[in-house]
Amino acid sequence: IGFVSITIGLLLTLMAPHLQKRALGQVSWPEIMLIVGVSTYVGVMDKMGTIDFVGHSVAGLTSPLIAALLLCFVGAVVSAFASSTAVLGSLIPLAVPFLQGDAGVGAIGFIAAMAVSSTIVDVSPFSTNGALVLANARGVDRDVFFRQLMVYGAIVTLVAPVVVWFLFVVL
Repeated sequence: IGFVSITIGLLLTLMAPHLQKRALGQVSWPEIMLIVGVSTYVGVMDKMGTIDFVGHSVAGLTSPLIAALLLCFVGAVVSAFASSTAVLGSLIPLAVPFLQGDAGVGAIGFIAAMAVSSTIVDVSPFSTNGALVLANARGVDRDVFFRQLMVYGAIVTLVAPVVVWFLFVVL
């Protein structure tokens, strides 16, 4: 995606060089740098094995219900900064041991809870979607809007995993 975007941008610049300055002036550079920085940070954490370590530690718990809740929290927190799809792809396999057998939790309910926990937090200004919303907000004070997104994202990150865990896993 990045290579294609750069190629198209280069072609457009060559076709209309006089429009380049105005277009670059409208780019929301702080949000781009935020996304790049957070993506780099999460990538370094992933390379170091931090996310896998936390996931394996949670999956090793003896209570499947508590492990499911903690995996929903891990999914929500990491997904507030990283790709929801990647988080789901890395955390769901860790839950396989307690999804099997009579003492485990239901696979469909757990996967639904993980999916909702990991995607509902995309309103965080540190995620790609939240940063794009912030970058395209017109007619609002950006600092106030950023703080509102931060508070809302934090509340959703803390409350949503408990609610969806209770609705999809416990009930």
